[in-house]
Amino acid sequence: MIEVRSISKQFMEHQALRDVSFTIEPGSVTGLIGPNGSGKTTLIRIMNGVLGATSGSVIINGLDPSTHAEKVLAMCGTLTEQSGLYENMSGRDNLIFFADAFGIQQHSKRIDELVELFELQEYQHRKVGTYSTGMKKRLGLARVLLHRPSILFLDEPTNGLDPDGIQMVLRIIRRLNREENMTILVSSHVLSQLSAVCDRYIFMEKGRKVEEGSEQEIIHRYLTAPRLEVEAVLADGWSAAAEFNPEILSADKAIFQLQSREEIPMLLRHLTTNGQVYQARLIGSDLESIYFAIREAHHHE
Repeated sequence: MIEVRSISKQFMEHQALRDVSFTIEPGSVTGLIGPNGSGKTTLIRIMNGVLGATSGSVIINGLDPSTHAEKVLAMCGTLTEQSGLYENMSGRDNLIFFADAFGIQQHSKRIDELVELFELQEYQHRKVGTYSTGMKKRLGLARVLLHRPSILFLDEPTNGLDPDGIQMVLRIIRRLNREENMTILVSSHVLSQLSAVCDRYIFMEKGRKVEEGSEQEIIHRYLTAPRLEVEAVLADGWSAAAEFNPEILSADKAIFQLQSREEIPMLLRHLTTNGQVYQARLIGSDLESIYFAIREAHHHE
């Protein structure tokens, strides 16, 4: 369990975090979402004990990182934007170096496992300086998993990756969570990539937490007046649904602007009694659209 309690952080004149609180349940994958500069990286650095907070506290599995830094670091793995790898050493030599630094005994088996997991077999003996961004990211992830952490902090893990690299990182996040029940906090400003892996989301804006919840909870909260696109063939055409003021796109397609979610089943029942409904989909109900609604709602605060 990770508890963040009223964390604030001041750098000289700049207030990086303002009174941020939330709880992360064990074995969950949480997305920390927000534009660049919203305080995500500062928050992660405080959570893993690298940075001290100006006020507030973090408790990780009952320990405070500011007083039990070594124990917390042993539990956590953190991948930051700067991979911290040695460019003039091979990939495998990097892993050996960090395994020795972590004090991991008989580490060659663990390194073999990670090289296989991240599909680095044919690159492991090449210098890291010759690696692509995606390969460095994979090796960086392997490095932070060497000591088998139970908690993983990933700061923008898909930045600079091509679509294949992004899919691979997301696949590994899912696998670590499922197979090793790892608690994962993944920060990003690209929400569409995370909706496949996260159980919950925390939205940051200008150093403050502005929203949190599961995908369903957040969509319910913000999608108060839904737009529904319907494909249907009605006996009397769209005039049968005139009371719902359809925006007619074609003979078999129209958009309805509804006042509440409760109107959706009413509309669909009405349409099915007058013909055949083939498809109905909410417009703007994806998390990406909701994210912009959240940002808009808090922009002027």
